[in-house]
Amino acid sequence: MLSCRFPRVFILTVLLLFLMGGRPANGQRIAKYGADFLAGGVDARALGMGGAYVAHASEITAGYWNPAGLYHISSTQVSYMHVSRFSGAVTFDYGGVAVPLDERSALGISFFRSGVNDIVNTLNAWDPVLQQPRANYESLITTFSAADWALFLSYSRKINERLSAGVNFKGIRRSIGDFAQAYGYSMDAGAQYRVGVYRFGVNIQDLSTMLQSWSVNREEFQLNGDEINPDTGQPYTFSEVFGQDLPQGGTELVLPVVRLGSGAVWPVGDRHSATAGFDVDVAFDGQRAFVPNMGDVSFHPRVGGAFNYAGVAEVRAGLQRIQTGGDLGGITASPTVGAGVRLDRISLDLSFGDFVGITAEDLGFTYRLSAIIRLQPPDQQ
Repeated sequence: MLSCRFPRVFILTVLLLFLMGGRPANGQRIAKYGADFLAGGVDARALGMGGAYVAHASEITAGYWNPAGLYHISSTQVSYMHVSRFSGAVTFDYGGVAVPLDERSALGISFFRSGVNDIVNTLNAWDPVLQQPRANYESLITTFSAADWALFLSYSRKINERLSAGVNFKGIRRSIGDFAQAYGYSMDAGAQYRVGVYRFGVNIQDLSTMLQSWSVNREEFQLNGDEINPDTGQPYTFSEVFGQDLPQGGTELVLPVVRLGSGAVWPVGDRHSATAGFDVDVAFDGQRAFVPNMGDVSFHPRVGGAFNYAGVAEVRAGLQRIQTGGDLGGITASPTVGAGVRLDRISLDLSFGDFVGITAEDLGFTYRLSAIIRLQPPDQQ
């Protein structure tokens, strides 16, 4: 069993990672999951509300949810969030800085990294002549990382007392060790409208359509062994040993996603408040499995709420990944809960979620811990 499965571990890992990126190949194709590493969201407060935050975003993390809300900040803010998924196999980190330019506008920059580390590379641990692992295969096994990076530059401006607008200019870099990498660039545009207690928002992600260009380093797939193929008289190639062609580079298109949000913030007594939000993402990339859809147009709803006590403590709950069908049948959803405290210059938030239809024993729970630090303006120090 070992001799049958051992040489396939590496190539299957690489190919699965390519599939996660939309199967890069020669020519352009639509990538259903080309920027999916950004879809999980940031800010434990927003995620505790199920991600129903497009209309509510008003601090530094608006650079992700809806850049139109960034202008609300009154001082420089710094934010960070760390997430560990799938029992620690996948890590996600977010950091950002936002600065008010004046009373009507603000500028922000955000960094994102999602990665899988210590992926086993058994490329040179297989003996193509004996068709079994080499005697010293342990010393020939190496590891590599697959990581996705993103950088957002955000600008927000207040148009009038009810309306604001914002844009993101963003770039991404995706890498699978030294084997392959891709770059992509695009922009987002958003708006928020507030009237009374009600809030509405829209954020069109990848408005310009993101073109990701993949390149494959074929030299990394060359075998280091000295064995000669008697049929060709040449050293064994990757294709001859693993029975599969090398992955190919190419380009893929990430189509726009329209994120629509609505909600309200009601005062409760003199010091407290209740918040509700309902969002839906409208995607056009042909996703149909387990999501509400009309042909190639799919809908991804989220709903959430929060109760704030005296502007200091808050509890939240929500539903995300609302799906149809699947093994459980009917409609399923992934619940989220969270809590946080807001002090004069710092906010600390924690949220918790799991995976719809899957037990924690399979993939583990997901905890998100985030912090926002509000720096005091120089004229107030």
